[in-house]
Amino acid sequence: MKRVVWPLIVTMAIQALVSMAVFTPPVLAPVAHGDIGFPAAWIGILTAITFGAATFGALFSGGIIARTGALRMSQFSLVLCGAGIALISTANAWLVALGALTMGLGYGHVTPASSAILAERTPERIRSFIFSLKQTGVPIGGALAGAIVPALIVMSEWRTSAVIVGLACGVLALAIQPYRASVDLAHHFRRPVKPASLMEPLRIVLGHPRLREMGFASSTYSGMQACLSTYMVVYLTQRIGFSVQVAGAALATAMTAGVLGRIAWGVLADNGFRPRPLLGVIGLGMSAGALLTAGFNGAWPLAAIFTVSAVYGATAIGWNGVYLSEVARIAPPGKAAAATGASLAMTYAGVVVLPMMFWAIVALSGSFAAAFIAVGCITLWRASYFFRRA
Repeated sequence: MKRVVWPLIVTMAIQALVSMAVFTPPVLAPVAHGDIGFPAAWIGILTAITFGAATFGALFSGGIIARTGALRMSQFSLVLCGAGIALISTANAWLVALGALTMGLGYGHVTPASSAILAERTPERIRSFIFSLKQTGVPIGGALAGAIVPALIVMSEWRTSAVIVGLACGVLALAIQPYRASVDLAHHFRRPVKPASLMEPLRIVLGHPRLREMGFASSTYSGMQACLSTYMVVYLTQRIGFSVQVAGAALATAMTAGVLGRIAWGVLADNGFRPRPLLGVIGLGMSAGALLTAGFNGAWPLAAIFTVSAVYGATAIGWNGVYLSEVARIAPPGKAAAATGASLAMTYAGVVVLPMMFWAIVALSGSFAAAFIAVGCITLWRASYFFRRA
């Protein structure tokens, strides 16, 4: 266990900070949209750009990491995410789009790189728990964005807040440099990246019926997760009338519940609860969270809104660990890493499609409630597949 403590701390810190950078634009949107010149609901387009780039980053990460080293790639990802959020602070529409693209290119490499670091150092008996713990860095980053960025906006203004988040990414990239000697420099990275091999992981997943089913399910679940993290603050400020600080606290509540959910669902899956039905139950929970969120109005007690946010977060943000462990279990022998990478690309594809659909519904109907109902129904349909006989 001692051998894995520092790698776990380092990878969690990296995952949390790049996630904070990616989740910061939705928190900034209610106050930044006037300076940029677009409605706040257009934040869904930025999310689509970010995760569209992340999809390609995840697909191609294996060969690049084999060439450069996992920690060096993590440092590069931190720099890209920091630069991306700094570009967004310019408030120039074209540079904002470029910033979202830059963040996505960085974000797509982080999970494969951190998995490569931990895989070599984690004993088999605790691997699922350690990997689930590492993945809590994502909702931790979201919680940090929801809790800290609104406070930074109050103390300064939104542009300065974005720059501070970007600088934090750069500081961490420098801080982990001494650790690189024990991670990357112990290997010789001279493996060529062959273009023909880059699509092989995707062929493995699409050619395997159960992996294909898991991949499409992850697209839907991740899209639901993205709609929560992208639109919750905008929805609560523009439709319910909350301040950015209170709306950010609701998002932080959802993200914190997601941290606990990732751990709790993983423990249940390791202790007698079959993963497929469990993923179905989680899907039902996130659908209920979206449908209840659609019903929010000014008459709802604050405690009720925060409770729904917690349930929504525990499910829509907490499903990933169970999903990834099931993908590794059913993957062909020796293909777990490739299957995971391709599945992650399908996951990110969902983060592109559903927020764009959500935005289109809001743009056409003017109703956030209709958009939450739509994604809730889609997720409910996808969750039903997990209750069918495999």
